Amino acid sequence: MSFIEELKRRNVLRVGLAYLAVSWLLIQVADTIFPAYGLSASALTILITILGIGFIPAVVLAWAFELTPEGLKKDSDVDRSASIAPATGKKLDRAIIVVLVLALGYFAVDKFILDPARDIELVEVATETGRTQALVDSYGEKSIAVLPFVNMSSDPEQAYFSDGISEELLNLLAKIRELRVISRSSAFSYKGKDIDIPTVAKELNVAHVLEGSVRKSGNKIRITVQLIDARTDTHLWSETYDRTLDDVFIIQDEIAAEVVARLKIELLGSAPIAKKVNPQAFAFYLKARRILDDHDDDAHIIEAESLIEQALELDPDYIPALSELARVYMWGGGAKQLTEEEGLQLARDVVARIEAIDPDDGHSDAWLAWWAFYTDYDFVAGARHLQRALMLNPTDVEYLRDSVPMVMTLGYLDEAVAMAEYVVANDPLCTRCQYYLARAYRLAGLLDEAEAAIRAALILVDPGRYPLNRDLGRVLALKGDPQAALEAFQKAESRQGIAVALHDLGRQAEFEAAFSELREKEGSDFPGEVAYVYAWIGDADAAFEQLDRELLLNRTSLSRSVRYPAFSSLHGDPRWPALLHDLGMSPEQLAAIDFKVTLPRGVTREKQ
Repeated sequence: MSFIEELKRRNVLRVGLAYLAVSWLLIQVADTIFPAYGLSASALTILITILGIGFIPAVVLAWAFELTPEGLKKDSDVDRSASIAPATGKKLDRAIIVVLVLALGYFAVDKFILDPARDIELVEVATETGRTQALVDSYGEKSIAVLPFVNMSSDPEQAYFSDGISEELLNLLAKIRELRVISRSSAFSYKGKDIDIPTVAKELNVAHVLEGSVRKSGNKIRITVQLIDARTDTHLWSETYDRTLDDVFIIQDEIAAEVVARLKIELLGSAPIAKKVNPQAFAFYLKARRILDDHDDDAHIIEAESLIEQALELDPDYIPALSELARVYMWGGGAKQLTEEEGLQLARDVVARIEAIDPDDGHSDAWLAWWAFYTDYDFVAGARHLQRALMLNPTDVEYLRDSVPMVMTLGYLDEAVAMAEYVVANDPLCTRCQYYLARAYRLAGLLDEAEAAIRAALILVDPGRYPLNRDLGRVLALKGDPQAALEAFQKAESRQGIAVALHDLGRQAEFEAAFSELREKEGSDFPGEVAYVYAWIGDADAAFEQLDRELLLNRTSLSRSVRYPAFSSLHGDPRWPALLHDLGMSPEQLAAIDFKVTLPRGVTREKQ
């Protein structure tokens, strides 16, 4: 018997073909579902590798063994006259046909159902991206991402210092108006990853990358830094600084100056310089900030508070450390275990101290604006502090990002959109930034753009932190697609949204059941959620009854939600102006507020 005939007799060829068919189907299905579970491309690579390795053992087993009624036996031990290999071969043929039919069915579903849906999503994301591309292009080649510097110290705990150096340098470069600097949350998303510089450049849409390393030993530091033309992955400049901790701010200034020179940036003003503080206080502050960014439990807050106090003993006027102390007090005071009222008062005292030290720093105005909007409900004072904070820090992406909801509260929707677009252009991997952009689009009536921004946010690393599917459902409902809205609301487990979608679908019995559950589960604590549905279905009396309760219970929440399009059905009711007046948000009250939004790169818009 020839070798080929022997392969056929032992069903080796059939086993090999069946294995390949099943493997191909598994890979195609995995390629579709892995992203939905947050699995990266490396997971698919591992699956392909495992299946590839398994092919050889599969065909070897088929050659060496035969499946008999008594189980697997060596082929040499099976009597040819009693062999059931032909029957097994027929079963394998049928199995191969079934797998091929499944593969054909999958191909049809992917081609005609899944693929068009993916194309639509890509188009929507591209639409939103196009709105920020003009802003990105206006900087030309003057764009940079500062990646987290690598900790080269023998102690892994010193990573806070290398992170802090790169973040402080990033903040220094961000003060250069003529330079587009990617914000921390996007740049630091690459920390600890094996990165490819051109890929980073493409994802962040930048022309240059600054990377480096830090080695700290006692009072001695070595900082190595290199500037890279990101799209060609070529080095433009590199330098190593062997200094003492006292020189850390001088090093930052020198690096910033070198970046300006290498990128041929023509500054309209003087180059920014780092503020000099006690170097040991600086180290304490960096470690405390790292702890507060990564943890919110009592033990870590107490540790951070101790470090901040040590920093302030060395440098009592160190404003960034004072700002972190205010954050500790707002979180309950660490070791002091403060009540909410006590923490707020101590934080206010610290901010007053910051304002006395340097009224032009911006930290105090940022804090005061936040409290004015969301604690004191004093929009006049809030607008004043917000405008000043933005004027003092016009390129600070975090300031701009957190200002977007306040600007929307004041009714400056076009300006809020422009600010949010700038933030996303400079922090493209930030989920909160996309979330705020989508909200601004929705309130401004730009529903296609809002949907695109939400879908872009849903593919980022931490979409679960924000109610993206709920907001997607709201946009889809406003666009008149209740079935798609229902699916989004169900993913978000939004009782309010599910009730709205069921109403629009005409499923009255289900709507009444869902609305009843909403009133029962959330009505006492969150009457605004119930008011939303009443306004949506046109029951003005019931809606205003719930809104009046929301005004007493959740004034901050109501000041944010009162602009939702769902409440437009109430705008013609005489009770609506009275509600806005009670909130301090009537057109007359807001028009009397002297507020001007100064956007980066000298673009200024005033409310008409």
